[in-house]
Amino acid sequence: MKFPSWHQRPDVLDPKKHREGVLDSKSFLRIADQFISLANQRNKKIDSTELQMVMLYASARYAAHVGKNVLEVTDHEEFIQHMLAQYADMLREHMADPTV
Repeated sequence: MKFPSWHQRPDVLDPKKHREGVLDSKSFLRIADQFISLANQRNKKIDSTELQMVMLYASARYAAHVGKNVLEVTDHEEFIQHMLAQYADMLREHMADPTV
C-alpha cells in the first residue's frame, strides 16, 4: 500500500481535485502551530522533555488509530516503517532550521 508523504500537499486547494478535509500547506502549518501553542502553554508547569514524550505518545496512538481504523492497513509493519520515515524527515528538517 502506498502512503502519502507529509510534505505532499497542495499549495492551494482545488475543489475539483481535492476532497473536503484535505489541508493545503498554509493550513497544515497553522494547525501544527496550534498543537505547539498548547505544548508551550503546558510547558509553564511541565518539563519540555515530559511534554515531548506525551506528544510522541499521542501522535503514535492517533497514527495507530488511523492506520487500523481509517486506512485499514493489513501490513502493520509497512505502515510503521512509513511513519518512522515521515517522523525522521520532519525531525531532520526542524533540526536544520536555524529559527527553531
